Amino acid sequence: MSAEPRPAEIVEIERKFDVLDADRLPSFAALPGVAAVDDPVEYRLDAVYFDTPDLALAARRMALRRRTGGSDAGWHLKISAGVDAHREFHEPLGADALEVPERLKGLVRVHVRGRPLTPVARLRTRRSVSRLRDGSGAVLAEVSDDRVQADRLAEPRARTSWREWEVELVNGDRPLLDAAQALLETKGVRLAESSSKFAHALGERLPVPPPQLRADRRSSAGELLLAYLDEQIRMLWQQDPLVRQDEPDALHQMRVATRRARSALKSYRRLLDSKAGDRLRAELGWLAGILGTARDSQVLRERFERTAVEPAEDRGTALIDERLDAEYTAARAAALQALDSGRYLHLLDDLDALISRPPLAPAGLEPAIEIVPGLLGREWRRLHRAVARASRTHAGHRRDLMLHEARKAAKRVRYAAELAAPLNHEPALRLAAAAEEVQTILGDHQDGVVARRMLRDLGAQARSRGDDDDGYRRMSAKEQEAAADSEARFFRAWSTFPGPSLEL
Repeated sequence: MSAEPRPAEIVEIERKFDVLDADRLPSFAALPGVAAVDDPVEYRLDAVYFDTPDLALAARRMALRRRTGGSDAGWHLKISAGVDAHREFHEPLGADALEVPERLKGLVRVHVRGRPLTPVARLRTRRSVSRLRDGSGAVLAEVSDDRVQADRLAEPRARTSWREWEVELVNGDRPLLDAAQALLETKGVRLAESSSKFAHALGERLPVPPPQLRADRRSSAGELLLAYLDEQIRMLWQQDPLVRQDEPDALHQMRVATRRARSALKSYRRLLDSKAGDRLRAELGWLAGILGTARDSQVLRERFERTAVEPAEDRGTALIDERLDAEYTAARAAALQALDSGRYLHLLDDLDALISRPPLAPAGLEPAIEIVPGLLGREWRRLHRAVARASRTHAGHRRDLMLHEARKAAKRVRYAAELAAPLNHEPALRLAAAAEEVQTILGDHQDGVVARRMLRDLGAQARSRGDDDDGYRRMSAKEQEAAADSEARFFRAWSTFPGPSLEL
């Protein structure tokens, strides 16, 4: 627990250890880099944890609490960020002890979905904190000796108490955490069995996390599809709060997961009841479109930052920035509105139902090794036809459209091959990698088409105002050169593209 006020979001790296009442905390003064250990400071903490009636947050190993006492009183939301790490979001206490702040509600909406958030546990902790400092006086880590009394408010109610030690990094690194654990292990102290105090308090009421689906060569075609969809759904869960925070790349990752799921449902639609699959594809297409509008503004900005380098283009670049800023702001607002909509929450429920109660068609029950290669081969032939059409089309607008269609077909092959990877890892991944290369080249080509369209529009506006459009014409010429280069790179890549004999 830092002595300074914490920002609205931090990454917390810590390890907890189970100890007995009689155990004595050892000295950490000899740990690498530690020059001094502060005298312990005692705090009294009172935390109320909120969750849905079915403990949806606990099932995902998340914790939402309102804590008083100590130096970081307030609302805290903890989301797992890997081994030993949590992303922690903070909000002030506010006047209403039962009203979760709107920002934190948004960050858990993907799991809560409109259900009430109510108190499910109360933890009162007597905490003694010692700070480990380096030679300059900077705090490397905090060692907490916690004596906890927990009341489980979710039925059946229960009260329990325990003692634990916690080592949390501040400015130190993981080797210090490892050294602290090694020291404690020499004293017979082991890592805590529970992942958090909240989990400990829930005891036998702690829900089992939804198991991640797996598939291999022995799986049915339906099991292979469901395992792939489950992976994309989990990515969607993970990226949802990060999109709301406007984290770098989160919008892209969430859109890709949505597109992967939609593409898989299309390529392998024979495996599911057609009515259920068609409905899910339509809703995933809606979501991908909403996310895509905002993402496209990001892509164009990155592209223009790479291409606009001459002084003559400076004013044009500034106007482009203004336009893309406005477009991104509007598109992001629309995306956030969509993520808060009932339509999105219904889609999440439908995706959950797809995994828990899959509407498999007869083909979905057949061995994957017998069904999937044929469906993947169909996507390969679709791509081959799209490329053939593009190669027969003269350069210009029509050719650009044909190459865009080839790009979409390459994306379908890529995702279909990714799904098939458990059947024979190497051939499927080679095909996926080749399709990704083609998709990336043609994606760059399509981005250039969109960029030229914007430059023509801005140039026309400049001329109508009587302004010089020289910067836009220079940038458009560069984009035209880039398009020719993309086409040449695409046909070189296509010349070595894997053939239709997939041998999965």
